[in-house]
Amino acid sequence: MKPAKIAVICIAAVSAIGLALVVRAMGSSGQPVSAAAAAPPADVRPMAKVLVAARDLTPGRRLTDADLAWKDWPVDEVNPAFITDGSVPIPAAEGDAEAKPAAAAAAPPQGAVARVARAAANVASGGAKSDYFGSVVREPILAGEPIVGRKIVRAGDSGYMAAYLEPGMRAMAIRVNVETAAGGFILPGDRVDLVLTRETNLANIGASEGDRSKFTSATVLQNIKVLAIDQSTRAGDEEQAVVGATATLELGPRDAEALALAKSEGELSLVLRSYADATGPSGRVQATRQASAVRVYRGGAPEVVVVQ
Repeated sequence: MKPAKIAVICIAAVSAIGLALVVRAMGSSGQPVSAAAAAPPADVRPMAKVLVAARDLTPGRRLTDADLAWKDWPVDEVNPAFITDGSVPIPAAEGDAEAKPAAAAAAPPQGAVARVARAAANVASGGAKSDYFGSVVREPILAGEPIVGRKIVRAGDSGYMAAYLEPGMRAMAIRVNVETAAGGFILPGDRVDLVLTRETNLANIGASEGDRSKFTSATVLQNIKVLAIDQSTRAGDEEQAVVGATATLELGPRDAEALALAKSEGELSLVLRSYADATGPSGRVQATRQASAVRVYRGGAPEVVVVQ
């Protein structure tokens, strides 16, 4: 046999052996698995993780970790309005404007790639459970019922402030600056006292040049909750100070009337309270009394004394 023909036969044999090894490696899973075990049973339905209420939720409740839970739900019964964890592709409803991206409908990869893909799906579809902490319940939700967008109000959504208010309370804003808001260290959720500083006009006491306006200050409201600074209802994780132009406060109806009167009388300052004092009484301190003045003569020289 000619050397050229022998070389061709050897090359063909080596190629066949290599091809067989490649095919065997691709078909092997690393461990022997029976055909019956590899194929899923025909009656097993694919399941998805759906965010549901862990207990009965009433309107006005702010959601916490204990209020939410993941529940296995058949994929073919998942409504597009449900919130899923993004680990299983959910068929989008036909014509759904908020359908998930086509990339999320692909089969989930494994390992580190799977974790990255699920994280991306959570960001795109709102599937991260922690994203709903602090949301306010708008309609009653029963235990085990899926969480849907129309029954909750998330921070930043329209109507959030009205849902965030405690029953019977009111929201009212006042103008603030760095000086009247404790240097910007008052954040949403803090408790404050309101101090009114006003001018007491004593010109009617006499016509002496020594008569001039004096100022008085008093605490008119105490232990009041700050709902927002400007339009921010939550400070950032790394934010230690917020400088804004307005502060929105949570008040009772009568306290709101007292605050409206105080705003017209002078300048209001927010005084930050310690967390240890947050459980004290809240509301008006007392009715603000009008200051009076008395002219006292000492050695023939008149002196005006303000009496509270």
